[in-house]
Amino acid sequence: MENIDNEAYINELVIKYNSYLYKVIRNSANTISEEDIEEIIEDTFIILWKNINKVDEIKSIKSYLSVIAKNLLKNRYRNMQITYDLSDYENFIADSLQLDRLIEQKEKDALIQKELDKLCVEDKRIFMEYYYSSKKTKEIAKLLNISESKVKVKLHRIRKQLKKILKEGGYGYNEWW
Repeated sequence: MENIDNEAYINELVIKYNSYLYKVIRNSANTISEEDIEEIIEDTFIILWKNINKVDEIKSIKSYLSVIAKNLLKNRYRNMQITYDLSDYENFIADSLQLDRLIEQKEKDALIQKELDKLCVEDKRIFMEYYYSSKKTKEIAKLLNISESKVKVKLHRIRKQLKKILKEGGYGYNEWW
């Protein structure tokens, strides 16, 4: 009878946390296939099933499932790395530190993009031309038919605002400026 209760409990958890685990995995790795995500989710619940007797000791089942899924994802990346020819991927290191850096960079990019979306069209264009198109202030001034000093002042103000936002978000800003 206990097995039937455990099965019902696991089924409840699958229904409740399946989409949550999908988001955790998708947000942790954007180069993973849908099939791999589904497999990791299934494996997460299998591990939970095998450790069902420890569930009473677990304070947060949501955190427990998240940790299992992230560990399975890390293992998947480690296993994938073995099958590659390392000479083709010298600069690619698929470990948890690299994954953490990628996630942090995505969060920083999202903060910057959100702030850039608040700028007026001219300010955003100045920023994009300077940082993403690598144009000099003189070129931007000519392109927008404004003075070079105005371009410099606007860049200074935008950088100052972005630094403030990144600092408030708990991130450094030395990489940009």
